[in-house]
Amino acid sequence: MSKELRKTLSHQLADRILNRIMTEQLPDGEVFMTEEKVAEEFHVSRTVAREAVGRLRAFGIIEGRQRVGLIVRRPDPVRLFSAVLPSLALSQTDIHELACLRYALEVGAIELVIRNASDSQIDKLTELSEQFSAALERKVSMKKQKELEVAFHQMLLEMTGSRMIAGMQSLLVDFFHNLQDDPAGDENYRRTIREHKDLVSAIRRRDVEAARTVIREQIGQYLNDNCQSTEVSSTDLASERN
Repeated sequence: MSKELRKTLSHQLADRILNRIMTEQLPDGEVFMTEEKVAEEFHVSRTVAREAVGRLRAFGIIEGRQRVGLIVRRPDPVRLFSAVLPSLALSQTDIHELACLRYALEVGAIELVIRNASDSQIDKLTELSEQFSAALERKVSMKKQKELEVAFHQMLLEMTGSRMIAGMQSLLVDFFHNLQDDPAGDENYRRTIREHKDLVSAIRRRDVEAARTVIREQIGQYLNDNCQSTEVSSTDLASERN
């Protein structure tokens, strides 16, 4: 059997196994069957069965356990995204796509923040904004500035009430902060401080549109910084407001 044909068969078998799991609504932790049993029941070779199982393992859908067999698992999309993120940023076009994804997630998530944030969370966000402002004024180390900036955005993500959104966005926040160069002077300091204060104020007032406006301007900067060679810019994305 050719390598190409075997690959096609293993992909088809992986789809059939996944369909079986979904159709039978097998819960997380359920024993499915052994790899040998897969080959027997689906009438394929052990090699095809092994490759199909390996494909499902890579997606976190099943895991193998010695002397037990294959165990059904619920894949974690955040973990999968974390694993593939480095391979999604190999070119300027890739970085542009990730910047657009971050833009869409944060602009969309702000409504959840407004709806779900508790008063104590808003107080904590205010505190982080003030700490960040003080750190910039004192011109503390870049490492400390980034830690406070990430903490501010992490608090925002927690306020959405969605583990998946928070997890995906957290990976993108870390990615772009690691990519970002040092701030370019006092004007950049003042802009960041102003954006944080305006965003906290809008959230405290439960003003969705005002918060979206701040997020568009803030995240749009990442599009400008990381997408110079593309036609899409923060101006294009923010034009929906007009």
